[in-house]
Amino acid sequence: MARKDRVEHAYGFEVYAPGTLTLDGVKLSRKVDEESYEQEVGALQKRAYGLQIENFLQRRRAIVVFEGWDAAGKGGAIKRLTALMDPRGYKVWPIAAPRDAEKRHHYLWRFWQRLPEDGELAVFDRSWYGRVLVERVEGFAKKAEWRRAYDEINAFERMLTDDGIRILKIFLHIDRRTQLERFERRETDKLRRYKLSEEDWRNRKRWKAYAKAIQEMLDRTHRPDAPWKVIPGDDKRFARLEVLRAVIALLEQEG
Repeated sequence: MARKDRVEHAYGFEVYAPGTLTLDGVKLSRKVDEESYEQEVGALQKRAYGLQIENFLQRRRAIVVFEGWDAAGKGGAIKRLTALMDPRGYKVWPIAAPRDAEKRHHYLWRFWQRLPEDGELAVFDRSWYGRVLVERVEGFAKKAEWRRAYDEINAFERMLTDDGIRILKIFLHIDRRTQLERFERRETDKLRRYKLSEEDWRNRKRWKAYAKAIQEMLDRTHRPDAPWKVIPGDDKRFARLEVLRAVIALLEQEG
């Protein structure tokens, strides 16, 4: 029997009740000063590295999914997370639009190809949640396709967790003003200008539509076995420390 804070589905998984995790409930003003950051980040990176080695030796598998607004700091957070890790024990998968061959298959097919090997940590820089975010908002998926995707994704992840894979899903949340400031800085930075495209500006105009899609994603796929963690990203230092702490907690879980 499902607990009062959870909804039980016929496919055999439980989802936290809608509204358990909301964008509106995130305190975006949270910050950490540079001195405190420098004191903590090294120790957390060493702990993450030690757990990665334990994970490798015990042949345990884990997945960390990163989603978030454009310019929310996903790449920087992943860089700090993996800074000291042994590259033989993790893979980072940057996910873009599907290629022609991938379009001929079910949208989850390409992610099956990227699941972690024994002892491996797989980090997804964007993920299968594109079906209910960008593909939904931009009209790349039909309404019937993205509506049924919630159950497909829950069932997919439940198969993985039943098979012993630990899953954490991180959403980096920022406000519109912070995003605009980061876009403008990228425009004038020769080394970072490549990160900004016309598509980013177009997506920004659909902020409300994306916010609605994100909230529905959280409501329908935040589960005990594969939870979402929404991290305030207006202060990049704070977000990076929170990401490290969250992944450390994941790797510390008993399998």
